[in-house]
Amino acid sequence: MSNKIGIHALVWVGGWSEREARHAISSSAAAGYDLIELAAIQPELFDADLTARLLAEHGLSAGVSLGLDDTTDVSSDDPDIVAAGRKRLDLALDLVRDVGGDYLGGVIFGKLGRYTTPLTERGRAHSVETIARLADRAAESGITLGLEFCNRYETNVLNTTEQTLAFIAETGRDNVVAHLDTYHMNIEETSFREPVLAAAAAGKLGYVHVGESHRGQLGTGSVPWAEFFEALHEVDYRGTITFESFSSEVVHPTLSSALSIWRNLWTDGMDLATGARAFLKQNYETR
Repeated sequence: MSNKIGIHALVWVGGWSEREARHAISSSAAAGYDLIELAAIQPELFDADLTARLLAEHGLSAGVSLGLDDTTDVSSDDPDIVAAGRKRLDLALDLVRDVGGDYLGGVIFGKLGRYTTPLTERGRAHSVETIARLADRAAESGITLGLEFCNRYETNVLNTTEQTLAFIAETGRDNVVAHLDTYHMNIEETSFREPVLAAAAAGKLGYVHVGESHRGQLGTGSVPWAEFFEALHEVDYRGTITFESFSSEVVHPTLSSALSIWRNLWTDGMDLATGARAFLKQNYETR
C-alpha cells in the first residue's frame, strides 16, 4: 500500500516537553507507524527544531492538527476573536513548515466544542475568509489544509462531508481538502461509502482519521470498517490514514475537556498502538 499510516500524539503524551516529544516520536516509530500527528492546540509551546531532529532520527514524518477555542473561534461574529484565531492558525502553519511537514488539519474553521446557537451568516463568512487566507499562506510552503468535519457536539460549522465539500468550494483554493474521521462519520453520516466516493469525485479526499465509535481500540466498536475500507480501495485513496484514540490515561489540559474524555478506554499506549497497527494491516492493507 502507498498510504502513510499515522498515529495521533495523544496516544502517547498530553504535552510536548522534550521528554514527551522523545517518547511520542520514538514510540510511534517502534509501533510501526510512518507519521505522527502533532496536537498543536498551543503551537507556540512546541520546539520545532527539536521536533524536526527527532523526526529525522526516527525516520518519521509529521502532520499537525488543532481545534480552536472560544477566544480564537474564526467562525465568531466578533472580529477581535477572529483575528486572534487567525494568529493562532498562522503559528500552527509555521510549525508545520518548521518541522518539515506538509499538512495542517483539524477544526481550523471554528471552535472545537459545543455551541448553543447556530452558525451565523457573518460567522460563516469569517470562517471561509480565514481558510482562504490561510490556504494562500500554506501554498507558499507546499502545505495542504484539511477541514475535519466533526459531530454536532463539537462544532456547528461542518458536520458532514457534503457540508465540507460545499465549504471548500466557497474558499476557491486548490490546497484545501476534506478530512474524513470515522468517529464523527459514525454519528453524522448515513453511509460510510458514499461520503468517500463524493469526496474523491470532487478531488478533495485528502486525509483520513480512523477512530472507533467509542474512541478506543479499532475493531471493538460499531464502525463498519469493511464498508469504509472497501470505499477507500474503490477510489484508490493514496493519502494518509491516521489512527486516533483518546483515554483519560493521557490528558491534554484543554483538548481532553473539549472532547469529553472522562474515562479510561485504555491504559497502555503501546498496546493500543500496536493493536491498531495490526488491525489496519489485516483489514485494510492486505485486502
